[in-house]
Amino acid sequence: MKKVVIATNNAGKLREIRAILAPFGYEAVSQREAGFDVDVEENGKTFAENATIKAQAVFEALHTPVIADDSGLMVDALDGAPGVYSHRFAGTDADDAARNEKLLSLLENTPPEKRTARFVCAICYLDENGMAHHFEGKCEGTIGTVPIGDNGFGYDPLFVCGDKTMAQMTDAEKNQVSHRADALEKLKEFLNRSKLC
Repeated sequence: MKKVVIATNNAGKLREIRAILAPFGYEAVSQREAGFDVDVEENGKTFAENATIKAQAVFEALHTPVIADDSGLMVDALDGAPGVYSHRFAGTDADDAARNEKLLSLLENTPPEKRTARFVCAICYLDENGMAHHFEGKCEGTIGTVPIGDNGFGYDPLFVCGDKTMAQMTDAEKNQVSHRADALEKLKEFLNRSKLC
């Protein structure tokens, strides 16, 4: 099997990506398992830039294919904020409740039709030659006026998709609209095309 390093040590992400890559003959290992245990400084201005920064750092150290991702919320009325690095939005010591409170306070006078937002997931795959392939998934929605639901974290209780917040949805419902699932599906389609070539 061909080895691919996943630029994370998150067990959930690893399970998800392993399941996608295995049918294509890839063995996915975490960056720690591969011997790269460095916390890469993500100083990009977009999720795609951050995913690329992480992937390039791992590739340069290990010279093996890498998959990295970055994701978060973008709010139109705030020119994309909280955007990259939500702790920059509300301070490094802020918890989920503090971030949600700040977001609500900034949108206090914003009418419902102007509260559009999206969750974005950007994936960067560097192949064995170091060539970058980018995939992006989105989940469109709006920002509510109060947090609702308990099956979520971060901005999930404020992000309304359809008639529910992400925190009101079951895991299965989230997977149906997930920005991450959307990006991973595009990666899967790319691998399938590559296999056929």
